[in-house]
Amino acid sequence: MLEEELIAVLALQKAKGVGDIIAKKLISHCGSAQNVFSEKKSAIEKINGIGRITVQNLKNKELLLRAEKEVAHVLSKKTAYVYFQDDAYPEKLKHCIDAPILMFKDGNIDIQNQPIISIVGTRKMTLYGRDFIKQLIEEIAPYNPIIVSGFAYGVDITAQKEAIDFNLQTIAVLAHGLDQIYPKGHKKYINSVNDNGGFFTEFWHDEEPLREHFLKRNRIVAGMADATIIIESASKGGSLVTADIANSYSRDVFAVPGKTTDVLSKGCNDLIKRNKAGILTCPQDLIEALNWDVGTQKRKVIQPQLFMELSDEEQLIYDFLLVNQKQHVDTIALSCKIPVYKLATLLFDLEMKGILRPLQGKLFEVI
Repeated sequence: MLEEELIAVLALQKAKGVGDIIAKKLISHCGSAQNVFSEKKSAIEKINGIGRITVQNLKNKELLLRAEKEVAHVLSKKTAYVYFQDDAYPEKLKHCIDAPILMFKDGNIDIQNQPIISIVGTRKMTLYGRDFIKQLIEEIAPYNPIIVSGFAYGVDITAQKEAIDFNLQTIAVLAHGLDQIYPKGHKKYINSVNDNGGFFTEFWHDEEPLREHFLKRNRIVAGMADATIIIESASKGGSLVTADIANSYSRDVFAVPGKTTDVLSKGCNDLIKRNKAGILTCPQDLIEALNWDVGTQKRKVIQPQLFMELSDEEQLIYDFLLVNQKQHVDTIALSCKIPVYKLATLLFDLEMKGILRPLQGKLFEVI
């Protein structure tokens, strides 16, 4: 990315009234972030969802000056970054409407063709939670998943340390800039995480770990993963927010149950009770739910229904599944170029027409 375009992208990040959703809309309409700032006010105001106040904020010259300073730091430090249109940007995160337009990164991150699992939970983890994490990582290690978490005390750092111990890649998503570290005591883990994965953050180099940053961070943790696992949680906490976000993205969520009298199991038990998470009693539950252990038995060939009236998009989905057999919802969305939120309705309609059926792990196949 050219320096001028990077400046414009970062300026969009800081413009009042412009979040990631609107930023992408502006970039799409204008052709580039740089064009957004050179476009006439009248033209931008015609874009659906863009008001006059937002346009005025975009014309604030201070925005570009601040962005120029940040880019100067990025270039001097040779900080790596990924833009939401780049191939290196996490594929599943691309499907999330509110995903960051740009993230800074550090380390040796390689997310190509590997399953990604987010593991989150309480900072006040018990021995029960610790033992479960160790058993989980040990048994799923042969499937070579990437372990994502938030680098916090308790469940987060335990999952990431276990991943490193079993030679798995781990990614820490930060709620602050790369020049900061929180908690301070985790500075000792930076090198090992970088050697076995690395860090992602959407925040500028000197931004501190504010409360609202942690809430924003959670959508990246949930959005880039195939599934999110809640190990232990009280009735309230950031990990429950992450679970809600993952559900909103139509991603798999799993929770480890505990005694009804255990305070740090209440959040997990409630997720399971309200059907917001699948129950995870052992690592094999996850392996089976995500179809990592697919059997060798051939699928029975069934004659597809003929002369069924389908819309163009329904026909596209049907043809894709007919050729590729069972596929995950994210793969269908990517291959058919249909947003996940819209795909869910189309899949349901096809199921009602008796054309396809859902399987465990958000897989679908033609009947």
